[in-house]
Amino acid sequence: MITIIQRVTSAKVVVDHITIGQIDTGIMALVAIEKLDTEKEAARLLERILNYRIFADEQDRMNLSLRDINGGLLLVPQFTLAADTDKGNRPSFTPAATPEYGQQMFKLLQQLAIKAWPQVQFGQFGADMLVSLVNNGPVTFTLRS
Repeated sequence: MITIIQRVTSAKVVVDHITIGQIDTGIMALVAIEKLDTEKEAARLLERILNYRIFADEQDRMNLSLRDINGGLLLVPQFTLAADTDKGNRPSFTPAATPEYGQQMFKLLQQLAIKAWPQVQFGQFGADMLVSLVNNGPVTFTLRS
């Protein structure tokens, strides 16, 4: 699994003119599922997101995690992150999971997140989403599991 996490002051996902997920201060995570990903990778990725220290402490150092600040988490499926972009001018989606498996794994990630973190919201797998955010910093990291 691959994710791009962004420290945000706000983020939301809109589908068909309806806001389906929205957070204030926290992390917005774009998540891609690859062919060989399992529940183990999903659990590890979620733990890394929740514990990754990207929020400022009293000395303005990135020392606090999402858990420490009790922030929101917005998980958004984005299969394009799994693209192979090493050659040519067009991405190859060979590394990405099939849509069926990707959806199954994203549902699993949702279930794990609901159990682990009360302030979690989600994008919609396979939907044409409008994602907006205010990146605080900007602070952006790529994590893999």
